[in-house]
Order: sequence, then C-alpha cells, then structure tokens
Amino acid sequence: MRIFDEIIIGSLKEDAPNGDITTEYTVPEGTVVSGEFISKGDGVICGLGIISRTFELIGGNVEVNLYFKDGDEVKKGDVIAAIKGDAKTILIGERTVLNLIQRASGIATMTKNASDQVKGYKAKITDTRKTMPLLRVLDKYAVRVGGGYNHRFSLSDGVLIKDNHIKAAGSVTDAVIRAKAKVPHTIKVEVEAENLDMLREAISAGADIVMLDNMTNGEMKKAAEIAAGRVLLEASGNMGDKNLVDVAKTGVDIISIGALTHSVKALDISLKLR
Repeated sequence: MRIFDEIIIGSLKEDAPNGDITTEYTVPEGTVVSGEFISKGDGVICGLGIISRTFELIGGNVEVNLYFKDGDEVKKGDVIAAIKGDAKTILIGERTVLNLIQRASGIATMTKNASDQVKGYKAKITDTRKTMPLLRVLDKYAVRVGGGYNHRFSLSDGVLIKDNHIKAAGSVTDAVIRAKAKVPHTIKVEVEAENLDMLREAISAGADIVMLDNMTNGEMKKAAEIAAGRVLLEASGNMGDKNLVDVAKTGVDIISIGALTHSVKALDISLKLR
C-alpha cells in the first residue's frame, strides 16, 4: 500500500499538524490498547492495507489483523479487523484511517452496484476525473476493486477533445487532425459529441473513441448503428441517475459515471477500543 503513502502522510499532517494535544494530555506513555474496526453498514470493503500502513508511518508499535480482503462484501456488524498496540499511535491515526477506508469502500460499493447491473452486456463501467483532489489514485483504485474500469488518470495520459476544445480549435475535424498529427501511435484520440452530426464528423476525422454527451437512449442506439464498430462509444452525462441496463442495451461500449467518485456515500466504519 505504499502507493498511498503520499495521501496518508498528507492526511496525517492535515489532522495533526502539531501533534494530537488531546491524546498527548490525557493518555499515559506506554499505554497499550486493543480494539476492532466494525462495519456499520453493508458494502464492499476497500483500502484495508491503509490501516497498518498508517500506523507504520506514524512510527508506533501496532499490530493489525485483517479478517477480510479488498473486494470482499461485508455486512453491518462485521468485524473487519482487529488492532492492538500503542494507544497514542492508534488515536493519532484513527481518523485518517477511517476517512480513507470509508471513502474507498463507498466507491467500491457504488461501483459494484453499477457493474452488476450491466453484467451480460458489453458495456464497461468506468470512472472519470471527477475525483476528490489529491485522492485520485485511491479513488480510482476503489473503482477497480468494485469491478469497474479506469478512464484516464490525468490530462497528461489521454486525448479527450471536449466542447471547449472544439470551440477553441475551430471544429471537430480541425481538433482531431491536429491531435492525430502529434500524439504517438500508442495514444487514442477521443471526442465529445453532443449530437449525431458531431459523431459522424468525429468518425470521418479519424477519432478512435466518441463520447456521447447527454444523448437519449434512442440517440445512443442510432449512434451505435452509425458507428458500426468503427469507433468505441462512451455514454456520458449524469449516468449515475440513469437506468444502466437501458443504456447498455443501446450498444455503447463504455458507460462513464462521475458520481462514482464525486457523489459517493462513504461506507460507515468505526473503531471501538477495549
């Protein structure tokens, strides 16, 4: 879980920039406690490696025993993990651990619910860049744990020509031609289309993927007929509020859902010390 070190360290600095004065003033040095992480709801657990890694980074002597692994489904009342060790270390890291695994588990849970709905169809559920600032690597990891797929991680690793790019470039065709002339062959070019004419123009210009922005199911079905497999089609635009089965039936290849990471409800988890 060292991939999350930067997130953990930043969270600890935010939460205890000059130490934890409550713990420092009330808990005697050398106090040892034990406790349990308990799920207060049903969902998919994610980010469990963050528990032990957080206490390692704080530097205290803490032992963690996990009873589940990332991707497992938990029920309300399940004991997720047991913990024992230095009380000051545990209390300083408690909120950072809970904040991160609750968010990750909420994302994994929401993603699994969406992925389960489209089983049997070719459409894949993906995330977007609408992640919590500085938590993107965790958010996107949680999507994978929930059975979804990742869209591009940043502006640096994929070309996605959206409405404002098109206005600045002059047209869909101009934007695509310029992009295709500069990107390496390993990078695909995606274009956002607001209507079927823009879809046709994007295909003619040589786009590899077309994002169907806020189109109706009828329009997306027609888009699939027009594309006829020449480009990948991505359904986008408030997909978290849509009937995903109906969207998948249109023949799109990808359903991107920003709500997986920008409107997620955390899975409630608590730490109870004995």
